[in-house]
Amino acid sequence: MSVVQPLLALQEIDEVIRNLEKALRDLPERKNQERSRLKGVSEAYTLTQSDLKIAQLNVNAIEGEVDERKKRVQRLRDQQQSLKNNRDFQAMSREINLANGDLEKQEARLIAALDEINPAQARVDAAKAKLDAEEAEIEAFIAELDRRAAESQAELERQITLRAAAATAVTSPQALAMYERLKTRRWPVVVPLSENSVCGGCHLNQPPQTAHLIKRNDGNVVACQMCGRILYMAE
Repeated sequence: MSVVQPLLALQEIDEVIRNLEKALRDLPERKNQERSRLKGVSEAYTLTQSDLKIAQLNVNAIEGEVDERKKRVQRLRDQQQSLKNNRDFQAMSREINLANGDLEKQEARLIAALDEINPAQARVDAAKAKLDAEEAEIEAFIAELDRRAAESQAELERQITLRAAAATAVTSPQALAMYERLKTRRWPVVVPLSENSVCGGCHLNQPPQTAHLIKRNDGNVVACQMCGRILYMAE
């Protein structure tokens, strides 16, 4: 059996391990990306709340204005009752009419301001419903990510166990040491040599004797003279 065959089996397991580890590393970022989707929806909800608060404050302010106008009209009427001559009474009537006109304007403003409350509240309710729906959807997806992560972690542990067995199947300590050293710098480590003597890793041409050394299969690994990867003959 070629010394490369058990290395290929080991590399196949390592590829699975690499993918599982990457998926687990990427999980926090994927969660953050999902939660960041809520930012715009949350900001929109906050804006509707602010608009409602402004509308309510406007109503409160105008109600105060209306109350002041009513009190002024009442004070003028009370003063009118104490007047003795008709000229003063008529002058006070004109002033009361002006005060009533001002009161009516403020009451009209109040009605318009009150008309803004229900639509503003409806916008708040709609924005809150949308936010709740988005939160529920995202939390459900995050829960699914956590479920997948648990499965990936279990599979990773299984693959690590398989890897230990596969590593013992490599009968050449030198070949295993070479593979372990290369895998942190080159991936994949074990690559085919094409029929045109091109390395499957760096895609550079190899000397003519490279193919001959691989075919000799004397128990030694043959490395690419450019990138150092372990070579085998492509089928």
